[in-house]
Amino acid sequence: MTVSITEALDIIYKNIQPLSTEILPIEMVLGRICAEDVTAVLDMPRFDNSAMDGYAVKCADAGKTVRCTEVIFAGDSPQTPLKQGEAIKIMTGAPLPEGCEAIVPVEQAEAKGDDVMLPPEILPGSFHREAGSDMGSGAVYLSLGEEINAYRIALLASQGVTHLQVFRKIKVVVFGTGDELRPHYEKIEAHQLYNSNTPMFLERAKELGCEVRYVPRSIDTIASLEEAIRSSIDADIIITSGGVSMGDKDFTKEAFRNLGMELFFDKVQIKPGKPTAFGKIGDTAIINLPGNPLASMVNFEVFIRAVIYRMSGAKAYRQNTIETTLREDFRIKAGNYTVKLGSFDGKTFMPFKQQLPGMLSPMQHADGYIITPPDVTFLAKGTKVRMIPIHWDCRSEKEEVFFTGG
Repeated sequence: MTVSITEALDIIYKNIQPLSTEILPIEMVLGRICAEDVTAVLDMPRFDNSAMDGYAVKCADAGKTVRCTEVIFAGDSPQTPLKQGEAIKIMTGAPLPEGCEAIVPVEQAEAKGDDVMLPPEILPGSFHREAGSDMGSGAVYLSLGEEINAYRIALLASQGVTHLQVFRKIKVVVFGTGDELRPHYEKIEAHQLYNSNTPMFLERAKELGCEVRYVPRSIDTIASLEEAIRSSIDADIIITSGGVSMGDKDFTKEAFRNLGMELFFDKVQIKPGKPTAFGKIGDTAIINLPGNPLASMVNFEVFIRAVIYRMSGAKAYRQNTIETTLREDFRIKAGNYTVKLGSFDGKTFMPFKQQLPGMLSPMQHADGYIITPPDVTFLAKGTKVRMIPIHWDCRSEKEEVFFTGG
């Protein structure tokens, strides 16, 4: 069954669900997706404190010289109430003493021994940080579906959280097909090729936060394919490349069907990479990509990335775009939904002029890609384009338009 790009993505989102969860120490949750709403149990800050190094004072003492014989440091528990005619020196973050009405920064006061001359105007509450002004107890500060970064770990630590429930890592298995493909660490004959797709898939899946495993196989027979599939069925995602088109030895889909795969689509209206298939055996997602390296890379970014995002438990799992402009005029052959890799300099995007399905070199320089509808044949310099980035996440909770032109 041939489907459009948007239909393929809708099918993926409908048939993929988030994984199970696990509880980990917060030191181990960086990059993981939170599997629960986390509520503050403490006010932040926990108590009224000083925002500056300065003096705790009464407003009525503005313009006067007051006596200062005490200092409150961060971590102290002040015991002496502040009286009019007095000041207490206080450090940033230290709790305010009872009776404090304002903080006068050190640079706004003039100290001579124990005497401190205060400025002529002091506003009530100056340089106070009130308890709960940053975050009040009872507030949800980390939500289900949010990715954990270093700053969210700081929030967790500030609340005394030691462990967090997160979605477990996605397990990806990769194996290639094709008798002519040999591992990069072997010597090859004149009629053979090195397998570049498998290392690419393994490392890209790792970049996207997955655990990966390679299942080797050597010959293109249904029996060898079925053996590889059986050894991989404990994975969350199985990725293959090649063996999904119309060749005499393209047994991949047949082997998966023999083991009970439900096939949702086996062709996509996309150039390059039309022979892309998606199905499931139980809860395991199966994605068969084309054998040509650039075509498989493109379809990995469009479809496997979608599977990973959806499976991860992330609230924002839909691909979003960056709106930019075209650096130069660019012509496109009409008739297909076409993916064009290109470079992004922070201001403009430019598709590579040479990018054929079997090429490898454009992939290493690609910052992102655009997708054009079948009727688009020309994009003029300065045209607004919707670039989908490769090297960083740009995701949305809602469906976004990601085609350029048309």
